[in-house]
Amino acid sequence: MKYFVSFLFVSVIAVSAYVLTSLNSLEQSTAIEKTEQLYVLEMGSNFHRVLSEVSQLGYLESNLFIKLYAKATGYNAKIKAGEYSLTPSLSQLQVLELLTTGKSKDMKVTFQEGLNIHDMAKILESKGLYKYSDFLNVVRDKKFVKEILGKDLPSFEGYLFPETYFLSKNTTVKALIKKMVHNFFKNYELSLSGAQMKLDRTTHVVLASMIEKETGAPEERNLISSVFHNRIGLKMRLQSDPTILYGIFDKTGIYPSNIRKKDILEKTRYNTYAVPGLPYGPIANPGLASLKAAVNPVPSKKLYFVSRNDGTHVFSETLKQHNTAVRKFQMDPRARQGKSWRDRTKRK
Repeated sequence: MKYFVSFLFVSVIAVSAYVLTSLNSLEQSTAIEKTEQLYVLEMGSNFHRVLSEVSQLGYLESNLFIKLYAKATGYNAKIKAGEYSLTPSLSQLQVLELLTTGKSKDMKVTFQEGLNIHDMAKILESKGLYKYSDFLNVVRDKKFVKEILGKDLPSFEGYLFPETYFLSKNTTVKALIKKMVHNFFKNYELSLSGAQMKLDRTTHVVLASMIEKETGAPEERNLISSVFHNRIGLKMRLQSDPTILYGIFDKTGIYPSNIRKKDILEKTRYNTYAVPGLPYGPIANPGLASLKAAVNPVPSKKLYFVSRNDGTHVFSETLKQHNTAVRKFQMDPRARQGKSWRDRTKRK
């Protein structure tokens, strides 16, 4: 009996020491010499699999005590799917707590003004967030479009406000679209403040998208708006090159890099060389400045503009003046050589 008591006493001390040491180890990091790691906890993963994977990354010790501790505290049943940023400063206990939050690491995604749904889909796929086709399928879901915008439109084109968004792998395409449309409406209302003219929302957005795609120099937006409004008033074709490219994309699903002669005559529902008035819908997603410009054209008699090949344009009132500018800046190879509208962007 004496030996049994002594054995029991020693055992209790040993177990207590083990427990205290193990508890203390939970307060320590096991990855001090490691760099930040991204860990994706998949939906349906069990705790033993997660413990094994995080242990291999060096952020947890896969031992009996942690398994028993996780079960006793409920951590084993609380883990949630997500994309987690594991840093060397985290203790093992903090790692366990983190894996139960479901808080994914956000990814910064910036959409510039003038991008279309094709461009946005490519960016999102390159970030590993969504497949190109999955994004476009939701953007073109007419039932969802009507639910959010209240109108029968072909897609959300024009209403996905260009801005910086922070997304995680748990952010659904629909959640992103709702956020972008919310930002659109907020900025659309701002664009109406002090507007010189009233346009219905659809016309406003279509025109703003054309202004956005034609603008290389921000100071020209309101003058480009003036040209379009003047042409509309005279029932002239708008003849906007970006509408040709978008028409091909709408028809074929492929966005071309340049315009061929036959493309100008291609009668798509967006090509404003071939169809009168505005294109069928927006050709890009405009920012606030272009939304404002669409309802604030500069008073002028300008009817034409042609690129100087540096992001700026020559504006003309007559076809004769315009043809002279075209010969000077577009037909003379010397005027185009070594120049690009991107040069102006670089100088800003």
